[in-house]
Amino acid sequence: MLVSAAFIVAIGFGIIAPILPQFAASFDLGVTAASIVVSSFAFFRLVFAPMGGRLVDRLGERRVYVVGLLIVAASTYAVAAATTYWQLLLFRGLGGIGSTMFTVSAMALIIRMAPPKARGKATGAYASSFLFGNILGPVVGGMLAGLGMRIPFVIYATGLLLAAAVVWFRLERKPQLDRPVAESADDDPAAEAKEPTAVTGTSAAGDVGDPAPEADRNAVVTGTSAAGDEGDPAPEAGTTTSGDGMPRMRFRDAWGDSAYRASLGSGVAVGWAAMGARIALYPLFVVAVLGADERVAGIALTVFAAGMAVSVAVAGRLTDTWGRKPFILVGLALLGTATIAVGFSSIVWVFFALTLIAGLGAGLVNPSVQATVGDVIGNDRRGGTVLSRFQMSIDVGAIAGPVVSGMLVDAFGYDWAFLVTGLIVIVALVIWLQGRETLPSKQAEASPTGR
Repeated sequence: MLVSAAFIVAIGFGIIAPILPQFAASFDLGVTAASIVVSSFAFFRLVFAPMGGRLVDRLGERRVYVVGLLIVAASTYAVAAATTYWQLLLFRGLGGIGSTMFTVSAMALIIRMAPPKARGKATGAYASSFLFGNILGPVVGGMLAGLGMRIPFVIYATGLLLAAAVVWFRLERKPQLDRPVAESADDDPAAEAKEPTAVTGTSAAGDVGDPAPEADRNAVVTGTSAAGDEGDPAPEAGTTTSGDGMPRMRFRDAWGDSAYRASLGSGVAVGWAAMGARIALYPLFVVAVLGADERVAGIALTVFAAGMAVSVAVAGRLTDTWGRKPFILVGLALLGTATIAVGFSSIVWVFFALTLIAGLGAGLVNPSVQATVGDVIGNDRRGGTVLSRFQMSIDVGAIAGPVVSGMLVDAFGYDWAFLVTGLIVIVALVIWLQGRETLPSKQAEASPTGR
C-alpha cells in the first residue's frame, strides 16, 4: 500500500516539477525569486520536522501519513489558484508541513516492518515507486504544457487525495504488522550484540496495543543503543518510551553513531543536489543555456529519475549483502562529479548523458543511506525524532540548494552554480569516509560482537 501510494504521489509531483520554476518565473522577479519558491516547500518541511517526528511517536504512522497527504493536497489546490508571487510562495510552502508528515511516517513504517537483511530491498522498493512516478510525471507534465501552468497542479492535488484514500481504506484494514522478536534476532546475526531486548505487543503500523511489559521496557531503556557503537550513551531509564509504551530512540543516542552523523551529511548533499538545485536549475538551464523548450526540460528531469531508478534497484538489492557504505561512497562520487560537469555542457545530448550519471549516483545513495538510518534505529523502537532529524538534513540541502544556486546564477552564471553544488556532494563523500558500516552481517564479519 505504501509503494502504491508513493507512486501516485510521485507521478503528480513529476507533473509539476518542470512547470513550477517556469510558473514562478512568470511573475518576472528573476531566477532567485523563482528558486525561492522551490525552497519554500523544503523550508516548511524543515521547520515542522521536529513536530512531525513527535506526532509519529504519539499518534501512529498511518494517521500522520494520511493527514499529511491531505494537507499537501489542499496546498496544491491553492497553488493552482494563486494570482500573485507571494500567494504562490506561501501556498507552496505550506504544503511542506504535510510533506514532512507523510515522509517521516512512511520511513518509520518501513523501518519497523523490514528485517535488517531486507531493509535495503524495502527502502529500495519504496524509493523506486517514487522514481517511476518521477520518470512518467515530467513527460506527462510536458504534454500538459499546452493546457497552461495551473491544470497540472489540480491534477497533482487530486492524485494526493487518491493516495490518501489508498492508505486509509486499504492499509488501515490490514492485520497487525508486528513481526515476532525471535524472528528479528534470527535475521540479524549480531542482534544480541547490538540491539536490546525487544518489546512486543505493539503493531508495526503504529496502533496502540498492549502495554509492553515493564521488564522489557527497562531492558531497552538501559541496554545498548541501537547505534551499536562502543561508547554510545545509554538512554536514561524511563525517558524513552512512546505513548503506546514502545521504547523510543533519542536523537543524542543516534548522534553518537558515526554512520548516523555521516548520513546527516549525505542528506544535506543529496537534498541540495538531487532535490533542490536539480528542480530549480535544470529546467532553467535547458531553456537559457541550451536553447531548448519546456518539453526538453521535462525530459531532463525524467532522464535523472531514470538513472536513479536503475541504480536504486541495484543498490536496494545488493546493499543488504555487500554493505551500505560502498554504494554510498560510489554514489556520492558519481553525483558530485557529474553535477560539476553539467554546468560546463553546451550540447543537449552531453547534458542528458551527465544528467543520467548524476541520477545513477543519487540512486545508489538513496536506499543505502535510508537503510543505514534504519540499522541505527532498529526494528523494536520508535525513531520518529531520529528520522525527522535525518529528514531535516535533506530539507536543509533542498532549501539552501535552490537559493544559493539562484544567487550564483544571477551573479556568475550557471557553471558556478553547478560547481558549488557538486563540491557540496564531494564534501559529504569525505565525511562518509569516517562513517562505519552498519549492515549487521558485515559487523559480524569484522568482529565477534558486531560492533
